[in-house]
Amino acid sequence: MNRHVAIDLGASGGRVALGSVEDGRIEIEVLHRFPNGGTWLPSGLYWDVIGLWREILFGLKLAGERGRIDSVGVNSWGVDYALLDENDLLIDQPHHYRDARTEGVMEALFKRVPRDRIYERTGIQFMALNTIFQLIAHEKHAPGILGKTRTLLLMPDLIHFWLCGRRASELTIASTTQLFDPRGRCWDEELIRECGLPRGIFQEIVEPGTPLGPIRPEIADPIGLGGAQVIAPAAHDTASAVAAVPASGEDWAYISSGTWALAGVEAPAPVISPKTLELNLTNEAGVRGTTRLLKNITGLWILQECRRAWGDPDYADLYAEARAGDSKGATIDPDDARFTQVCDRMPQRVQEFCAETGRPVPQGRGEITRCVLESLAEKSADVLSQLEAATGRPIRDVHIVGGGSQIDLLNELVAEASGRRVIAGPVDATLTGNLLIQAESFGSIPSGSVREVVRRSETPRVFEPKAPLSPPGERVYEPERSEGEQG
Repeated sequence: MNRHVAIDLGASGGRVALGSVEDGRIEIEVLHRFPNGGTWLPSGLYWDVIGLWREILFGLKLAGERGRIDSVGVNSWGVDYALLDENDLLIDQPHHYRDARTEGVMEALFKRVPRDRIYERTGIQFMALNTIFQLIAHEKHAPGILGKTRTLLLMPDLIHFWLCGRRASELTIASTTQLFDPRGRCWDEELIRECGLPRGIFQEIVEPGTPLGPIRPEIADPIGLGGAQVIAPAAHDTASAVAAVPASGEDWAYISSGTWALAGVEAPAPVISPKTLELNLTNEAGVRGTTRLLKNITGLWILQECRRAWGDPDYADLYAEARAGDSKGATIDPDDARFTQVCDRMPQRVQEFCAETGRPVPQGRGEITRCVLESLAEKSADVLSQLEAATGRPIRDVHIVGGGSQIDLLNELVAEASGRRVIAGPVDATLTGNLLIQAESFGSIPSGSVREVVRRSETPRVFEPKAPLSPPGERVYEPERSEGEQG
């Protein structure tokens, strides 16, 4: 029996997990959990990548203590990156995608490269946090920094490089940059040049499941991982999660539900048209030549920030209060700019939005929580309708995966708002997809059998539209489960 390790880095937390397949079913054990989040410095908001590396090594040590490990692979949120100099040293700590340095950059670039031209070439949803805008902002605020850069690596690519020494960009994570050609599945060299970015810093793109090399002996030997290979999974967390959706046929959509909610469908090729531009849909690379046509929605981040402002009450209490209460028709637009930044006044921002838009103003934790959950459900339903319009393909089932799939009330609200059956689980979709892509590459499971293994391993929960709300007692969403962190 082969044994694989998945490192899952999310915006609010990370995990190191051990997985193996036996009798056609995957068994997963989370060995180590650790917090993550932005760190403020006078120059902006950053990720503590050195701290993350320390936690990763500790988790790998725990894995090595369990016996032989055959492979290791990393996934993370998208868009963020590290810059390395000619000596492979970090030039700057990786910036957090919520850093305000990109304000106004998108509009400035459109004056040089038209918006519709960028979309036609990349098919990516316009968001100020995309790598294309971050790089331009980086050079603006630190002139000359890209000229000093030898290597750009997105977050999972950086950890792979530190583990085995190979500089490579995994396909699914590269596709989040808005500098990627989704038709050729390669870097868009013309767009890179038009943006004034140096082509030489972008690395070779490799497919999910590519072996990158053995773990460096100086890392592997002290922690018992000698002989373990680094295998690139679908390094974007949503791509790994979608790979583990236990669906069949074509009439289904997915929502990877966590800090972000990513609602989409799996397509055989990019869907880039005036309609998808109008709808601001995104085309990201999936496994086995597929495209993930989706939209990023600000997800449970809003509730996480509300909870923090309330002094971190138990999620179970918030959901019970939300179920017992009534939003009174109060809803927000989760994607309004006021909800995207770190904020100690998130409950007040929810109330301010409702007051400014002439809607009932929710009062207290229960009503605000209910307002947020109903708003996420309505937004998800709108995106599902947009996806049907863009593809001409009906959606009958909605697979909700990730940490948010544990919230029964949210699942019920999505079923009600969309009029579609909701199938919830797996909760650990990102870990499952990561591990099974490694297992497939290593020969632990037959080629093309990832979803079959998931279906054998999971018993999903089904929520029908227009069914009465279930009684309290649902499982509790834990934010450190880092599913669907970034689009």
